[in-house]
Amino acid sequence: MSQPTGGAPYEHRPWLHLFTAFSVLSLTVETAHKADVVLEAPTAVINHSLMLIQRLQELLQNGNASDSTIKVLTINSDEVRVYHTHQLLLALQSDVFEDLFHNQTVVTLQEPADCAQLFEKFIRYLYSGEISIQLNQAITLHRLASKYHVWALQRGVREYMRNHLATESSQGHVVGWYHYALKVHDEGLLESCLEFLAWNLSTIINSGEWVSVSDDLMVSLLQRSDLVLQNELELYQAIEEWIRKNNPDVPIIEKVLRSIRYPMISPAHLFQIQKQSLVMAKYYDSIQDLLFQTFQFHSASPLQYGKYFEVNCSMFIPRNYIVPSWGSQWIINNPARDDRSTSFQTQLGPSNHDSAKKVTWNMLFSPRWLPVSLRPVYSDSTSGAIQSARIEDGRPRLVISPAMSSSDFAGVSFQKIILVIGKKPQGKVFVKHIYSFHQSTDEVPDFLANADLQKRTSEYLVDNSLHLHIIVKPIYHSLIKAK
Repeated sequence: MSQPTGGAPYEHRPWLHLFTAFSVLSLTVETAHKADVVLEAPTAVINHSLMLIQRLQELLQNGNASDSTIKVLTINSDEVRVYHTHQLLLALQSDVFEDLFHNQTVVTLQEPADCAQLFEKFIRYLYSGEISIQLNQAITLHRLASKYHVWALQRGVREYMRNHLATESSQGHVVGWYHYALKVHDEGLLESCLEFLAWNLSTIINSGEWVSVSDDLMVSLLQRSDLVLQNELELYQAIEEWIRKNNPDVPIIEKVLRSIRYPMISPAHLFQIQKQSLVMAKYYDSIQDLLFQTFQFHSASPLQYGKYFEVNCSMFIPRNYIVPSWGSQWIINNPARDDRSTSFQTQLGPSNHDSAKKVTWNMLFSPRWLPVSLRPVYSDSTSGAIQSARIEDGRPRLVISPAMSSSDFAGVSFQKIILVIGKKPQGKVFVKHIYSFHQSTDEVPDFLANADLQKRTSEYLVDNSLHLHIIVKPIYHSLIKAK
């Protein structure tokens, strides 16, 4: 065989042996496949892919037939890691490595300590297509995959992060992942982290992650109405702690304090905050106008207040509060079994003027409700039903309707929120999904559309029960203002 021009002799380029072996194997399989087609003989599959992967890993481990070397220097350290590699295998998955080894066989890289520590795991992935990953390794592996253009690994790590937001960790990881996603402009991961933090804010507040929340993240969270927490008072107290421990700039403090929805806090608690809170005492001038509006709101009926002031703004929109006055928990045991119903009460609105007024709500859960389009259709002919429907064609259905006349809700409409609770592997629960629908309809059209409640292993079940928390949020209407 003639030697390639302009390069090393064939016998001095071991990776060509590997390439030739792959080519011969491919040609043999193709020839065998054609023979099978012609003879139409029975087909059997002999799968030695695991053995092949093992041999490839041995190439890296033993340095057999190596034609290149990677030296990894740890930044701010004398530590050096050396890997005897194979250009073909590196170039198959990384155009960066392909360019680095152009006209040279030894490449020296500089990496921070965390990347240098996981570099062997990263290189092994290039030989096997498989990698084990832990929560505290996700950012590092994503950074390496991005830097060296190993796009399949990058996508895999991103998906791992999105699927493990609820996984328990000693120090917490979601806030850190959010900040990393913001840095690398990963919008999908960013939104997933922000959504998880909003839906599980009460848990985050009581964890070590809370003080690590950045200024920008705090501002973003406080603009949302889908925060799930005990009540607005819990949020104010958490904000106060965050300010004390992080000491942000004054403009940030003022912006954060003005993002609290003070009308959602009772006058009794507001009086207590004014008397005891050092943060409020220091920045009282920045929020004095909001407190004045709040006490006006609590002193009159919402209808009367709405004639003179704007109520259709975020300040008067409740977040997703899980205290009993705003909703009720509903645990449905063996949810695939049969229909269930219950009822609960909520307060008419957050105004102190309406504190004694209650609204009763009726709920119906059906595990196998059939839409009209799937129900049996009958005719007068002897054939009877011309369309049959199976039980498994049904889907879960949840109906929430008021037990009172709508005339009792003058000036107020209601937004209904359903929290679907999941369970972490360690046993703690978290908000897995949120459904939201308006008073104009009594049910969610796609409620648990993809959930298989028949299986005990369903991700929507906690100890073979469906855990829901229903919240009803009053929304005030804008009225014609009095002159």
